[in-house]
Amino acid sequence: MLVAFSVAPSGTGREDGSVHDAVAAAVKVVRESGLPNRTSSMFTEIEGPDWDTVMDVVKRATEAVAPFGSRVSLVLKADIRPGYEGEIDGKLERLEAAIEG
Repeated sequence: MLVAFSVAPSGTGREDGSVHDAVAAAVKVVRESGLPNRTSSMFTEIEGPDWDTVMDVVKRATEAVAPFGSRVSLVLKADIRPGYEGEIDGKLERLEAAIEG
């Protein structure tokens, strides 16, 4: 199962609107989970064996953001494909091969 998610606080009280400290707290939770992951400028992707494992990490990452504002926004996209592993890299490898093709 692959999940791409973005989590950020609102109501932070910061004049510059920056949320990097909150996002860092969420990404730290993801990285400490031990699950395959990657973070880009917009989303963090996680791969895990099942719904419960992945969603537990997303929940804890969301909870890590909560102290930084009065609200939390979570955007989530999931690719649920039982029986497949290594898709966090495999999908990109197949895409690159098709582009080069």
